[in-house]
Amino acid sequence: MNDTLKQLVRSCPSLPSLPAVAVEVLDLAQQPQVDLKQIARVITRDPALTGRILKTVNSSFYGRSHSVSTINHALVILGIQSVKTLVLGFSLVGSLKQDRVNGFDRDKYWRRSIYAATSARVIAQRCGVFQSEEVFLATLLADIGQLVLDRVMTAQYAKVHARIKSHHDLAAIEQTELGTTHAAVGALVAEIWKLPPLLSAPIAYHHKPASVPEQTIKPIVDVVHTASLCADVFCDEPAAPAIHRARMGLQEFFMLDANASDAILSEITTQTREVANLFEVSLGSAGNDFAAILKRATDALVELSLQGFAQVKVLEQQNLQLIKKVSTDALTGLASRAAFDEALESGFAFARDHSKPLSLILLDVDHLKSVNETHGSDVGDGVLKYISQILKGLCRPGDTAARFDGETLALILPQTSKSVAAAIAETVRRAFAVKPVPCGFTSIPVTASCGLATFEHSTSHQANFKDKSYLIKAADLALHNAKQSGRNCVKIFSAPATKAA
Repeated sequence: MNDTLKQLVRSCPSLPSLPAVAVEVLDLAQQPQVDLKQIARVITRDPALTGRILKTVNSSFYGRSHSVSTINHALVILGIQSVKTLVLGFSLVGSLKQDRVNGFDRDKYWRRSIYAATSARVIAQRCGVFQSEEVFLATLLADIGQLVLDRVMTAQYAKVHARIKSHHDLAAIEQTELGTTHAAVGALVAEIWKLPPLLSAPIAYHHKPASVPEQTIKPIVDVVHTASLCADVFCDEPAAPAIHRARMGLQEFFMLDANASDAILSEITTQTREVANLFEVSLGSAGNDFAAILKRATDALVELSLQGFAQVKVLEQQNLQLIKKVSTDALTGLASRAAFDEALESGFAFARDHSKPLSLILLDVDHLKSVNETHGSDVGDGVLKYISQILKGLCRPGDTAARFDGETLALILPQTSKSVAAAIAETVRRAFAVKPVPCGFTSIPVTASCGLATFEHSTSHQANFKDKSYLIKAADLALHNAKQSGRNCVKIFSAPATKAA
């Protein structure tokens, strides 16, 4: 968020503020020595708030078997955190619901907030997150930045909300259109209100839980984030994508399978009706029952799963194409240099470890430079492609034909002795010599020079080839010898008994 927007938020005359009773209770609750009687006196100064808290404490929301008749009693039975949550929740919702909202549907905003807060409480209780009261309140306030943005950027923010189909997409569109998000604005409001980190961090990071800096608070942020996904199930139409996201979120953060996730969503349905009644928020039609939503969404979920399967197949195919692209030389269709290095590395290791021979042939097209100068580089490339296909056709299963470098081709022959490899090299040389390369209405005679080197574990040559680079150097020396000997021939590397290659 830029400094201009920060100043705009801070100076906004209609910026929501914490009610006085909420400020006092929050301050008292954070003191080292909490005075329950003093907190009770502050709350009871507001008869309407006192009545709503007692009504809530005695409702099925808390499931108490005995009636609670005073705030003092509520503080003793439920604890300061539960009562603080009710005070802040009721006082804030009561004051903010009366405010003007221009850019989006106010009823939908509060309906979704109640679903999200209830979802957070259910998830926390089911998954062993002890701060269930804090997550309820943090989730209830998580989207307060929307109310602020509506006040400071009314017309522009209305356009943002006109674009979204799901709350899940809101933050990304806000960032694109406004350069900030309601989460960032909510964090600024939490700072202005001096809310504790247990409340301010979830407000700031509920759309990006992986970014929360304080790891001790991350479990709460994870709950608030997942609760937001669950709320979309009851507010989005169609609901199938939201159900899929909620299940994925519950699985990712809390290791819950689809059945356990659906059980939580069903419980959210039941508890949200009670909470909405206490906070005087209308949920609209009775169609928000999860069982009914799931029934309507089943066909779409099946289609979504099939689409996911198809996307996986597409990705697999793209990966295979990418691997092929990386491992195949674009001009010749032979293995690329990278693929050659990998094949020779593994072939050399196998030969060394299992006492097997490994042969390597390097070959150059004779006078290819002259072909390029006389006929053009396109014809030269055509010659190289043509003989590459001949070389590929002469490969046995397990052999690797590759473009080694420029006009130099290579043939890796696993488990092939020197004598057999020499015969193969001669076959390759003859195949080139007897098949002129067709070029338009004419043909170009082509010959090749071949250099052969063999790693044979049982001979004295073993000492010459410590790794694949020695074998390559030996084949290259043999190729150089073939060129010096008049070309169109095969030369075999033979190391002196007392010298390395």
